[in-house]
Amino acid sequence: MTSSRIRAEGAAALAGFILTIPLANWMIGHLGTVCLPEGPCLIPVAPRLMAPSGVLMAGLALVLRDLVQRRLGVPASIGAILAGATLSAVLAPAALVLASTAAFLLSEFADLFVYTPLQRRRFLLAVLLSSAAGLVVDSAVFLHLAFGNLGFLPGQVVGKLWMVGLATPFLIWLRRRDERMGVLPA
Repeated sequence: MTSSRIRAEGAAALAGFILTIPLANWMIGHLGTVCLPEGPCLIPVAPRLMAPSGVLMAGLALVLRDLVQRRLGVPASIGAILAGATLSAVLAPAALVLASTAAFLLSEFADLFVYTPLQRRRFLLAVLLSSAAGLVVDSAVFLHLAFGNLGFLPGQVVGKLWMVGLATPFLIWLRRRDERMGVLPA
């Protein structure tokens, strides 16, 4: 596989990562089966378990950040996190700026710190463990700062796990393709 193809895949992952931020901010205020007054729009993530709708994009962002790092390297991943946090601060509703930005920064760096030492030997495990760490941090920080309670924590975690789980077949395919092509992570 050519280096230009690897960079193009990295650019696509970066674009997807950045797009999850405005989409999550839009979803939380506009898309759900129930929209609470002065609160988030909720979606069902399991029987009798609801979560703010932005969780779907937050879960996807964790996986995409790992792919940015796999294709473009740690410096690009750190740049993406900082750009994403800035974008989150600019786009979040005024009441959610601190919660959205802090949760994004802390969860994405937690993801990076777990993913980095594992990814060369165990790519899929690295993505799953780092996403799990990131989604718990994201959920706890966001809910505490945004709403002052962790009432939606189970739903947040389950909603983000759904997105990680849905991405898993693609990650398995990517790992196998990379191995066949002799592509090493950046």
